[in-house]
Amino acid sequence: MSRIRAAFWDPAGKRYGIPTYPWRMAPAHLLTLRQLTAMGLRPGGQGVQAQVLWRSRRYGAPGVRAAYLYDVRFALPKRSPSPRQRAALAKANAARRTCPECGRDAGYVLPRHLGTCLDCAEGVAA
Repeated sequence: MSRIRAAFWDPAGKRYGIPTYPWRMAPAHLLTLRQLTAMGLRPGGQGVQAQVLWRSRRYGAPGVRAAYLYDVRFALPKRSPSPRQRAALAKANAARRTCPECGRDAGYVLPRHLGTCLDCAEGVAA
C-alpha cells in the first residue's frame, strides 16, 4: 500500500472519528448515496457509517476530498410518490412553464430574472 493510501487507512476510526478508507478500498457492503440510489435504495435513517478520503488536484478545490458511505444491509427501498403527489408536482411544473404575459406553455421553465417567456421578453425589449 502506498504512503498516501496508508494515510487514509483507518478502519477502526481512531484517527478520523469514523472508519476511513482510501479510494477503492472500502468494504463491498458500504456504498455512497449515488450507488444506493442506482440500486433503488435509500439510507433509511442510518447515519454515515464510514468515509472514503482521497487527495484531489482538481483546479479550484485542491486538498483532501471525502465521500460518505452507508451500509447497504440497513438500506430501505426508495419511496414512490402517491398519485396525488405526482399530480401536485405536474401542476407546479406547469405553473413554472406558463408565461404570465401571454398565458401559453413555453415548453421550458421560465427564467426567473425575466419573469416571462423569451418571446414576451424580446417584445418588451424591442
